[in-house]
Amino acid sequence: MSGRILVGSCSWADKTLIDSGWYPPAAKSPEERLRYYSERFPIVEVDSTYYAIPSERNPQAWVERTPADFVFDVKSYGLFTQHGAAVAALPREMKEALPPGLREKRNVYYKDLPPEMGEELWRRFVDVLLPMDSAGKLGVVLFQFPPWFAPSSAHREYILECRERLGQYRMAVEFRHGMWMAEEADRERTLRFLAENALVYVCVDEPQGFKSSVPPVMAVTAPVAVLRMHGHNSEMWTKKATTAAERFDYLYSADELREWAPKVRDLARDAREVHVLMNNCHRDYSVRNAREIGEMLGVLGSEERGEQEAEAAQGELL
Repeated sequence: MSGRILVGSCSWADKTLIDSGWYPPAAKSPEERLRYYSERFPIVEVDSTYYAIPSERNPQAWVERTPADFVFDVKSYGLFTQHGAAVAALPREMKEALPPGLREKRNVYYKDLPPEMGEELWRRFVDVLLPMDSAGKLGVVLFQFPPWFAPSSAHREYILECRERLGQYRMAVEFRHGMWMAEEADRERTLRFLAENALVYVCVDEPQGFKSSVPPVMAVTAPVAVLRMHGHNSEMWTKKATTAAERFDYLYSADELREWAPKVRDLARDAREVHVLMNNCHRDYSVRNAREIGEMLGVLGSEERGEQEAEAAQGELL
């Protein structure tokens, strides 16, 4: 039997999505927008956790505002993937406890933090995910490593350290350095490492021809498979963008999505569950393309039928 296929977007709260008019005028609050989104899609990626660890009340609210079988994939806090994190986004008491030389910086890296502070950030991040996990709504925790995170023994050990810190949560790994998957031998070693450690390999569709480009290899290394579709905006892939929406400004054509549908079905033959997440988060592109490929795969009804079902459900509540 084929695994369950879940299709959705890498954000429900992106400013350009809100500004696009996809949400109805009545959906004015974060609560109303999440309810509206979760009536139409079974999964979403939380990307705000990359920028800051959320307050404890947010994940509990997300659980309460979504259907029982809804799934959240959560992006790892950027400090844990060796990206820089904004000092301003640290908890107030941690900012005040930073050494003076770090407190005045715009960004800080995990390696520069006092060890006890790094431990505390990990503890808070793991704890804050518990409501979603307890409700059966936590899918994977996505670790998107940076372009400078090249294949090495030290980096493989670091990945295992992250997995250990996550405890019972399922870790998914996305690479942004092409050498992890460049040649057949590289691919075999990388996929074997992930499979032996029950780590989810994140399949990608993204611009090619750059040092950071990972080829669109479809592989299953754990019970859950993940495909993130970034679009093909080659011009902005390596440029410094003001917003993520600029980098992922790309609308897939129906023909492009049609080519991906059988590849997703292939993943579902080997995985218990497949998460297809559109990361072309510019205006309403991600939700439009998620709806299209979901219909092609037969896992989402037509937009018109979905609207009718949502209206009927709302009527029952009233």
